[in-house]
Amino acid sequence: MLFAEVARVSYEVAHTSARSRKTALLAEFFRAMEPEDVPVAIAYLAGRLPQGRLGVGWAALRDRAEPAAEPTLTVRAVDGALTAVGAVAGAGSQGRRRDLLQGLLGAATEREQEFLVGLLTGEVRQGALDAAAAEGLAAATGAPPADVRRAVMLAGALEPVARALLARGPDALTEFALAVGRPLLPMLASSAKSVAEAVAKAGPCAIEEKIDGIRVQVHRDGDSVRIFTRTLDDITQRLPEVVAAVRALDTDRFVLDGEVLALGPDGRPRPFQETAGRVGSRVDVSAAARALPLTAVFFDVLAFGDGDATEDLLDRGYDERHAVLAGLLPEELRVRRTVISDPADEAELRAAEDFWRATLDRGHEGVMVKAADSGYAAGRRGASWIKVKPVHTLDLVVLAVEWGHGRRTGKLSNLHLGARDGDGFAMLGKTFKGLTDALLDWQTERLLALAVGPTDGYVVTVRPELVVEIAYDGLQTSTRYPAGVTLRFARVVRYREDKTAAEADTLEAVRAAHGGT
Repeated sequence: MLFAEVARVSYEVAHTSARSRKTALLAEFFRAMEPEDVPVAIAYLAGRLPQGRLGVGWAALRDRAEPAAEPTLTVRAVDGALTAVGAVAGAGSQGRRRDLLQGLLGAATEREQEFLVGLLTGEVRQGALDAAAAEGLAAATGAPPADVRRAVMLAGALEPVARALLARGPDALTEFALAVGRPLLPMLASSAKSVAEAVAKAGPCAIEEKIDGIRVQVHRDGDSVRIFTRTLDDITQRLPEVVAAVRALDTDRFVLDGEVLALGPDGRPRPFQETAGRVGSRVDVSAAARALPLTAVFFDVLAFGDGDATEDLLDRGYDERHAVLAGLLPEELRVRRTVISDPADEAELRAAEDFWRATLDRGHEGVMVKAADSGYAAGRRGASWIKVKPVHTLDLVVLAVEWGHGRRTGKLSNLHLGARDGDGFAMLGKTFKGLTDALLDWQTERLLALAVGPTDGYVVTVRPELVVEIAYDGLQTSTRYPAGVTLRFARVVRYREDKTAAEADTLEAVRAAHGGT
């Protein structure tokens, strides 16, 4: 496939608001694609480089070579060229990278050049690989859309499903089943303002502690234990105490969903940054585990089995899955919960409110309300799981940052915050509140690494990749921002490096949470 086709479809999808048109464009794109091109072409549409970061700065992209008159580059040729760029190391590497990139840009047409620069700087973010992409793939191959979505859910990505479908047709979807040892995307939750509101939405439900830890998915198959993050990274080697706890269980084949967190001597959760730092540590893991042991708390089971048989529980109701979980795990490894069988029963609602207050008193960040009959919708944010927190918080993306002054001179301080809005981001305001000296040092280093333009001005524009949790008191109308609203009294709670920009909150959800403001 010509690289020009990827650039064209990316441009058209980015400039099309109609979902049906996006689906049609992607269906046409998939029909024309050779299966061997799938992993790279889909990654490009999503704005990702399969090679990861290439160490390319703006200096290497200045004074571009004259664009080619006609498209000749193929997807695989571009992939090969970028792989060569990523392999450059040692003395003089910047110059060699620049030469390789200029050679590639010289072989690209003007539109291809713009798309390449967008890929290299992290500016391709049209969201082509959302549900419309799965529907487009279904339309291109004649597969039922629901079956394609389920296969993507189980595979954890669109690429392997697309490759199989385009090579072998709809029958290939049968190979995508839940397998112990292969992670799947976690189910996500929507939000409500109160426990009563959440219970009214969910109906008969369970109310659980919302643990302020790191989401993990634990797979055990005999003596083999693997632990994955919500982004499907394997962190097994970093959590020896969790591996030991899981191996001590009687059942030897299952997939569990839960959280890990650090607890103080009083049993209360320690600050999230301590948990995150421990999970992120790769040096002297045994010593780190002794200094700050992590506790696993599980709230779901996705599969279990004995012998050679493994049962997939994804389509079972949540109450059924919890019954299995209770049979697998001792109470100390399960999340605290209470059950609401009749949402109209005032005594049960009072008990729910009591549970909410007791959860906050124990130091947790809120509760999760989960519909009793809900299946496990991996990778999706549905209405059957609802989180309730005592304050308004949003997961937003840092779009830019301003250099500080006074005691913050030399530090990147005032954050420009954006919510997802269609194919891009809508700025909702700025904040420098809630930043400790340590966090200022950390964010200065991290955001400079994400800079996409000059860093010697007042405002530094960054790639929209870093997610930050923001607390705020509400929304107010504003003519300053295109969205027409801004956050009141925004302050930083923490950075969420466990989340991608695609998981940040949307402008639509922000407005809906405040009555459509």
